[in-house]
Amino acid sequence: MRHLLRNALVTSGALGLLLTSGTAVSGAAVRTDGSDENIPSVCGDRRPDDPGPGTYGMQLDGSFRHPDLTPAGEERFSFPGGAKDLFPKTKGYDPGSYTEGPIKVEAAYRGPQFTPDYFHTWQNIVDFDGRRYLFQYDRSAGRVYDVTDVRKVKIVESLSRDDVKVEYGENVELHKSKDWDAYDYWGASTIQWSPSLKAYVMVQSFEQKRQVGELGDSVEHSKFHNADGVKKLREQTSFKGFKVYRLDGPRKKDWKLLSTVTTDASYADPLNAAPGAHQGSGSLDVPYWTGGKYMFIAAAPLDTWSNTEAPTYLYSAGYQAYDMSDPAKPRKVGEWHRKGQLASESAAYAKNPRCGNQTSWMGARMPLFIPKPVEEGGKYAFAALGGFGLSVLDISNPADMKEIAHLELPMSVGGTEADNVDVSQYEKTGMVYVSGYPLGEDCHEPYKDVFQIDARDPRAPRIVGALPRPKPVAGAKFADYCQRGGSFGPKRSGAYTSPGDPAQGLLPYAFYNAGVQFFDTTDPRKPKIAAQFVPSGFSKDVPDYALGNQTHAIYVEWDRKLVWVFTNDGIYAVSSKKLLGAPTLTGPAAPFRNSAR
Repeated sequence: MRHLLRNALVTSGALGLLLTSGTAVSGAAVRTDGSDENIPSVCGDRRPDDPGPGTYGMQLDGSFRHPDLTPAGEERFSFPGGAKDLFPKTKGYDPGSYTEGPIKVEAAYRGPQFTPDYFHTWQNIVDFDGRRYLFQYDRSAGRVYDVTDVRKVKIVESLSRDDVKVEYGENVELHKSKDWDAYDYWGASTIQWSPSLKAYVMVQSFEQKRQVGELGDSVEHSKFHNADGVKKLREQTSFKGFKVYRLDGPRKKDWKLLSTVTTDASYADPLNAAPGAHQGSGSLDVPYWTGGKYMFIAAAPLDTWSNTEAPTYLYSAGYQAYDMSDPAKPRKVGEWHRKGQLASESAAYAKNPRCGNQTSWMGARMPLFIPKPVEEGGKYAFAALGGFGLSVLDISNPADMKEIAHLELPMSVGGTEADNVDVSQYEKTGMVYVSGYPLGEDCHEPYKDVFQIDARDPRAPRIVGALPRPKPVAGAKFADYCQRGGSFGPKRSGAYTSPGDPAQGLLPYAFYNAGVQFFDTTDPRKPKIAAQFVPSGFSKDVPDYALGNQTHAIYVEWDRKLVWVFTNDGIYAVSSKKLLGAPTLTGPAAPFRNSAR
C-alpha cells in the first residue's frame, strides 16, 4: 500500500469552506442511501478475483507467466523462485547493480538528501548566470541542485513540511510551514523561456491527491463502499487548478506569482480563486506548454466528470486548452472529453469492458502529447486515456478540439493503462509509443507493454508491435525481472521538453526494477534493447514500504548527452558515447531556451 501511505488526506471532520467572490460549494448530489451519485454504479460490482497461485509464476524455460487479470492492490506476493526466496537477507530485494551495453555511470548521489520522495518526483532544468540547475520535487518535498559540474553536484535548496506534525490521515498541506504557506506546494511543472518577459515562466499543476485517507484499495475502504469518506473528501478545502510564476533565479525565493487559475468550471472568476471546496480534479501532472500561445492540461472541471473505476480516485480527466499570450492572464478557450467520462454518460460507459471492475484508472493522467506545437504548424495530439484507450485529436483550433480517431488497447488490469505516449519519433517515422505502468509488486498483474503505434495516417492508428521485454544481464542471480523484487515495467520516457533535441531511433525508459532501458528503434520493424543500467534494488536507508518503487523517472539532457536517473535511493548520471554522443560534464555550451529556438 505504498502510495496510500504517501498520500493520506483528511477524511474525518468536515472542514470549513472559504467562501470568496466567485466561489461555489461542491454541489455533488448525494443519493438517499447516502452514496454519491457521481460514483459510477451502472455495471455493479465486477471486481476481479485474485488469480490462483498456480496460474502464474516462473515457467520451466526460465520465463515468467503474468496473471491475466488482477484487482487493484500494491501488496507483495510470493511465488516459488521469487525474490523472497532469492534475496532473503535483503527483505526480498536484489542488492546488486548491473550495466549492459555501452553505458558509463558518471556520478552517483545516494541517500535521503538526494531523495525528496521515495515514490515519485518531477524534474526540470533551468540555467542562470552560466550555471545549470536541476529541480526535483513532489509537492511539499523538493530539492534544487547545481549540476553544472556533473561530478560535483551541490544542493542549493531543500524544501519540505517536516516541521509540521499532524495525525495520520490529515492533509499536512493545509498548514503553513517554514517553507510553504497553507494550501501551497510545488506542483508538477513545465518551465519555458518567455522571450517577451526575458525570463523563465513556470506553470504548476495543483490537483486533488490521487490516493486519499480512508479511501483505499480494499473493498470496504474504496469509494464504492465508503460514502462517508467520499463526502468528506468532497468537502476538503484545497486549491485545484494551476499557478503561473516568473523565475528570476533557481530558488523558491526567486519565484514571482503571476496568476492563479482554478479549473473548477463553476467559478465565475477562475483567475482569482481562493482555496475552497473546489469541484473536479485540478490540473493533473505536467502541463503541456512550450512557451507559445497555447497550453493544454489534463483536468476534470466538475465533480460530474467522474466515470472511473479507480477505487481511490473520484475523477475522470479530459483536457482543457488555454491562451497563454499573457502569462498573467491565462484564458480558457477549449475543452474536450471522450463520451462515457461524465456521470450523465452511463450508457456509453457501460460499453467499456472495464466498467464495474473497481480497479481501472479511466481518463487522462497526463496532458495531451503533441509532436509539434500548434504555433509551429502542429495539428495533431495524442490523448492517453487510461482504460478509455488512445484518441487522436485535431487541435489546430484549440477552441474546437476534435477526435479524429480512437484506438482501443488490449486490457492490462490491474496497474495503469494508456498513461504515456512518446511522440519524439513521430515527425520522422510516424510512430508513437504508448504504455501504462505497473502499480503492484512481484509482477502480480499483467505485463505493461510499450505498444508501437503506426500513426502515419492519424485517422487510422494501429498497433504494429511492442518494444522488447527487458531481460536480465548475463550472470544475474535471477532469470527474469519478476524475481528481483519490486515493480517491473515501463514508467515514462522522460520530459517532453528538455535541453537539446531528442535522438532519432533511441528511446530511454525508466523501468522500475529494471532500471533504465535504452531501446533502439532505428528500424521500427525490429526494435531492440541497446543497453541497460540497473541500480541497486535495496538500501538500508529506504523504508520497507518504499523498497519496491525503484527507478521511477529519468530526465535527459540531450545537449550535454546525459541521462539523470531517479530512484527511491538517490540520483545517478549516466552517459553513452555510442548511443548519445560524447558527454559534457561541465557547464552547457548554451542555456536551455526551448521556446526561443
